[in-house]
Amino acid sequence: MTKQPPWTAEHIPDQTRRVFVVTGATSGLGLATTRALARKGAHVILAVRDEHKARRAVEQITAEQPGAHLEVRRLDLADLDSVRAFADGLHSDRGRLDGLINNAGVMAPPRTLSAQGHELQFAVNHLAHFALTGLLLDLLAEGNDSRVVTVSSTNHRQGRLLFDDLSGERTYAPMAFYNQSKFANAVFGRELHRRLTAAGSPVRSMLAHPGYTATNLQTSAPVGLVKLLYGRLLIPLAQSPDRGALPQLYAATAPDAAGGQFFGPDGMGELRGAPKRVPLAPAADDAETGRRLWELSERLTAVRFALPAAG
Repeated sequence: MTKQPPWTAEHIPDQTRRVFVVTGATSGLGLATTRALARKGAHVILAVRDEHKARRAVEQITAEQPGAHLEVRRLDLADLDSVRAFADGLHSDRGRLDGLINNAGVMAPPRTLSAQGHELQFAVNHLAHFALTGLLLDLLAEGNDSRVVTVSSTNHRQGRLLFDDLSGERTYAPMAFYNQSKFANAVFGRELHRRLTAAGSPVRSMLAHPGYTATNLQTSAPVGLVKLLYGRLLIPLAQSPDRGALPQLYAATAPDAAGGQFFGPDGMGELRGAPKRVPLAPAADDAETGRRLWELSERLTAVRFALPAAG
């Protein structure tokens, strides 16, 4: 049997007339994802906090790809009011979406609270993307082969939900709360899959992680030993953003990517390589944990999905 070549961005099918929202699209994985989708003809909405930086990214991509279909819209994931305003703006002039890539994130900052008073990593990495997905689900339901791709991490396997201290008021450790947020991403992606399936929705929910990839995630927020280790000492071992984005691009576009699946690099320790299906931590696939996080997230965001509870 002939061995299939590793999957690359060149394998992305034609995306002409498909519309994607990519959060955190100005650098790293988000920029690489935007560039790859635009190269295949997609219209990509860069959902960003810094519009000036996003316009520079658009100039960079269009210089490489004249005629690329790109659009900049402001979205501050640390403020749920901004999430609602972003969703309202899309509803005002878009009849459908074909993909939402919940990519943006923050890693291991000093304890900080969001505009609504939630611990920043849980707020940005999970709650904002939960709310954004719920608010855009009707547009996704109108799309063609629509998919929600939520970007987690191998760190989800070290995470757990600290239901008795979600804000870190009593005890805060930057990496423990990063791991919690990535665990929440994984739990949400699977619970969304269960609920979409129960509703008979055409929208699919997938999960992806980039392995160890050199982005500003390791340098923009972490402090102390975390920044030294991940932002300097280990960077030579990291793969490029173009490579790190492949699992989420596979989840978003590959014809054989099924709902509920988790994709990551195929190399040793899932640190680098071509995308493949990888295992989810059993704790992240627990239906009771999924229900509990879902109900909590609805309360904290005041966003309710028009989906039945799974099972």
